[in-house]
Amino acid sequence: MKFIPAIPDPTASEQELLQRYHDTGDLALLGKLYSPYMDLVFGLCMKYLEDNEAARDAVMQIFEQLVVKLRQHRVEYFKSWLYTLAKNHCLMELRSGKKARVVSLPDNIMQSEAPVHLNGSEQKEMNLQALEKCISALTTEQQRAVTLFYLEQRSYHEIADQTGLDWNKVRSLIQNGRRNLKICMEKKIHEQQL
Repeated sequence: MKFIPAIPDPTASEQELLQRYHDTGDLALLGKLYSPYMDLVFGLCMKYLEDNEAARDAVMQIFEQLVVKLRQHRVEYFKSWLYTLAKNHCLMELRSGKKARVVSLPDNIMQSEAPVHLNGSEQKEMNLQALEKCISALTTEQQRAVTLFYLEQRSYHEIADQTGLDWNKVRSLIQNGRRNLKICMEKKIHEQQL
């Protein structure tokens, strides 16, 4: 009698895929599990966020959440659990105030009649100075995480090992730091233009 290694069944049920992903952490299995629901998740996100780009971003952010959450929890009914996860994600996005408001201005409104342009090197120097100020305005933990991730190009796992922080905390620090840097830089650039 010969033993042949088991070949993964392409018609595996959701429960089997969930179990295999929970055990192995194989992202291909998670992709196979999530892909049939991506259109439904996108539609749900469009319903709540009312913005095409925000809904697309949400679909990917929800997948990132699945990477972690499905390894931590046992899920019996994936479709209903995913619906609840997606709905809660959208509600949190709306609560966080990330929804941009667009205001239309008449075409005849200008800041100045004479166009003023900085040459490229002056603009880069001003942007670097603004970036340094914005980085120093971050919390100490955010500064360290952002510096390690962007300037030293370390991974989340390397940063977690080096700092002794939990992987999710590192991810949160980098995301919040990036958001705070973006807000600060937009404010600085706006001030430069005045």
